[in-house]
Amino acid sequence: MKATIERATLLRCLSHVQSVVERRNTIPILSNVLIDAQPGGTLRLMATDLDLQVVETMGAVSVEAPGAITVSAHLLFDIARKLPDGAQVSIETADNRMVVKAGRSRFTLPTLPRDDFPVIVEGELPTSFELPARTLAELVDRTRFAISTEETRYYLNGIFLHVTEEELKAAATDGHRLARFTLAKPPGADGMPDVIVPRKCVAELRKLLEEALDTNVLIDLSASKVRFTLGGENGVVLTSKLIDGTFPDYSRVIPTGNDKLLRLDPKSFYEGVDRVATIATEKTRAVKMALDNDRVTLSVTSPDNGTAAEEIAADYSAEGFEIGFNAGYLKDILGQIEGDTVELHLADAGAPTLIRQNEKSAALYVLMPMRV
Repeated sequence: MKATIERATLLRCLSHVQSVVERRNTIPILSNVLIDAQPGGTLRLMATDLDLQVVETMGAVSVEAPGAITVSAHLLFDIARKLPDGAQVSIETADNRMVVKAGRSRFTLPTLPRDDFPVIVEGELPTSFELPARTLAELVDRTRFAISTEETRYYLNGIFLHVTEEELKAAATDGHRLARFTLAKPPGADGMPDVIVPRKCVAELRKLLEEALDTNVLIDLSASKVRFTLGGENGVVLTSKLIDGTFPDYSRVIPTGNDKLLRLDPKSFYEGVDRVATIATEKTRAVKMALDNDRVTLSVTSPDNGTAAEEIAADYSAEGFEIGFNAGYLKDILGQIEGDTVELHLADAGAPTLIRQNEKSAALYVLMPMRV
C-alpha cells in the first residue's frame, strides 16, 4: 500500500476515529486504526472498541498502491498532530511496517494485518430517518447530563429514544433527575423500536456533530444496533450496539398536579446557586430555597465552612415554604435553559419539581428534592 494525504485531512480524520479507541486494551488490534487505501484515490479509516465503530472516508492526494493495514491509532494521531501545517504525508507499507514520511521526518511503525481487525456486523436496520444535525445536537445537549454513571443500573447508562403517535422523545435519568426532549416525529420513524443509546456513543456523536451542524444526519436502527451517517458518502459513519435493557416508564415521575408556580431569571438563579454553593461540602451539597412572595432566599449551611445566603427576585404568589435541592443538579438543569425566564412547578418539600422554560419548550426536567 502506498498513498499521499494532506496533513490537515489526515489529522481531522484521525481525531474522529482515535477517540473511540480505548487507551488500555487487552486485545492489541483494538488499539489500532484500519487504513484502507482504495483505487479511486480515497482512504477509509476505521476504529472500534467492539461496541462502537467509526468509519470515515477521505480524499487522498494520490493512491499509488491500494491496500489495507492497521497501525496504532494514538501513535499515528500524535505524529500527524506534530507535523508542520501544510505538509503532505506519505504512507507506505512493507515487511509488517508502515513508513510515514513528511518533509524531512520519517517514522517506521509496527503494524498488524487487516484480516484480524474486528468489524461490527450491523445486520438489518429496518428503521431509517433523517434529522437536522443542529436538532440532534440539541437533543443530546438537553438530555445527556442526566445519564446515570452507575454501572449496576446499566439500563440508565444512555439516552432512551422512543416514538409516540406524533413525536420522537429522548429521555435520560439517574434516579435523582430526569431530562426529556420532544420533537415532531420525522418521516420514516413509524414503528421504531424503543432503544437506549449508550453514553460513549452519545459522546462520540456529539463531537462529530460539531463539525456538521448545517447538514442532515441519517439514522438507521434496529432493536440492537444504531448507525449515524454524517456528511454523505465522504463522511463519517458511527455504528454502535444499543444497551440491552428496559428503560423505566419515566412518564410516571413527571408531576402533573404541581400547583405552585415560581418564575425566575435562569442566569441570576444559576449564579446565586453557584455562589451560595461555594461553601457546600460533599456531605452538604443541598441548597435550601425559601419561597416568599416576589423573592427566593437561597441558603447553604455547612458545619465546616459556615453559612451563605442570597436573595433573588422572583415571580411567586403561592404560599411560602422551604425546599432543598442538590446544587450541582440544579445548576446542570439551569445551564440548559435559554431565554430570560425559567418556570419551576412545585408541590411541597418532598415532591419532585418540574422545571422548564415555558409550556412550549421542547425540553422538560424533573428534579427530586433533598432533605435540608
